[in-house]
Amino acid sequence: MVPVLLALVAVALVAVVLAVATGRVGVDPLAPAVTTTPDHGLPDEPAAADVDAVRFDTAARGYRPEDVDAHLERLRSDLAAREREVDELRPDAAGEP
Repeated sequence: MVPVLLALVAVALVAVVLAVATGRVGVDPLAPAVTTTPDHGLPDEPAAADVDAVRFDTAARGYRPEDVDAHLERLRSDLAAREREVDELRPDAAGEP
């Protein structure tokens, strides 16, 4: 009885391996690997759509906080500078440019 059970398990295992290897059974691929590069995809003058392209390296417990903090600080300062520039270019309350 035990040899028959082991033979059935072995046949089932071989069938699953062959099905995965030939592509008949879909397996979710892993996410693309993230490399440890200093460029995270944020250009010098970011736009709102560029934020989606930013990628951070992961550490044992998730993202590296110093990387995330540095990029958020840069984004915050860039957006603040743009807001100041927009405020300077807007006409004032008296209607003058």
